[in-house]
Amino acid sequence: MAPKRPRTTSQRASKQPARVSAAGPGPAAWDRIAAALERLAPAPAAAASLEAADAFVWNAEAAALFPVPRVSRVPLELLRGIDRQVDLLLTNTQHHANGLPANNALLWGARGTGKSSLVKAVHAAVNARPKAKAPLALIEIHREDIPSLPRLLALLRTSKRRCVLFCDDLSFEGEDVGYKALKAVLEGGIEGRPENTILYATSNRRHILSRNMIENEQSTAIHGGEAVEEKVSLSDRFGLWLGFHHLDQDTFFAIVDGYAAAFKLPIAKDDLRAKAIEWSMTRGARSGRVAWQFIQHLAGDLGVKIRLEA
Repeated sequence: MAPKRPRTTSQRASKQPARVSAAGPGPAAWDRIAAALERLAPAPAAAASLEAADAFVWNAEAAALFPVPRVSRVPLELLRGIDRQVDLLLTNTQHHANGLPANNALLWGARGTGKSSLVKAVHAAVNARPKAKAPLALIEIHREDIPSLPRLLALLRTSKRRCVLFCDDLSFEGEDVGYKALKAVLEGGIEGRPENTILYATSNRRHILSRNMIENEQSTAIHGGEAVEEKVSLSDRFGLWLGFHHLDQDTFFAIVDGYAAAFKLPIAKDDLRAKAIEWSMTRGARSGRVAWQFIQHLAGDLGVKIRLEA
């Protein structure tokens, strides 16, 4: 048997454990650690970004507000058949813009009846006032980003600018428990809603929760009254309820006439209304949305370009 060869100095050194400096990681290592932590938990968006525009979309993943240079909206004077809703929401928004108490608002009802159009139109109308102070910021938060609402409110709390949060088509389905977080943020949380912020939401449901969720609450409640309380407790956080309903034919005609006059469509009133009736029958509904879709179709046929001002 051949004798073992003696290990060289380099071989012996490789078997020894690496020595750790008592001084800890060097500056380069600390830089790498800081960069890794920054990637895992990025810093919140700066409140100064609220000065970049009058409208924003909240990006929950980036925890940032993205400016919207041009908002897609219909002028307030073209919204017909919802005069009471216009007056109430406009007054509430003006109070908020002036630093006075104002309510969160829930706009609920039939689809296509002007709920989201009213929110955007009122925002523009309040900012266009001759005596308006600093313009309101309109911030859209998507329904799926509702769990990030506390982070957004923490950001807005540090700003002096007055804001209207806008969530379109707010509803909850199945096992979704996000509505419980929303309840706490609106009124029940320890911090409460920031004084410079109100929330406007639209929904096809008066109580926002789906029928299945309500029935589940009823089946698990010990007392029937508990299910009713849970059913209305979220919508109760909105101090202002505005209902929107299907239009009668006269109101539908008023909307169509208003659009045609505003965009100077070269068509006789009788022909306009006859075509509007035919269009609504093919859609099986009369609503502000159907009227707008008809006007776009008609303007295309007549070779007239339509531009809505931002």
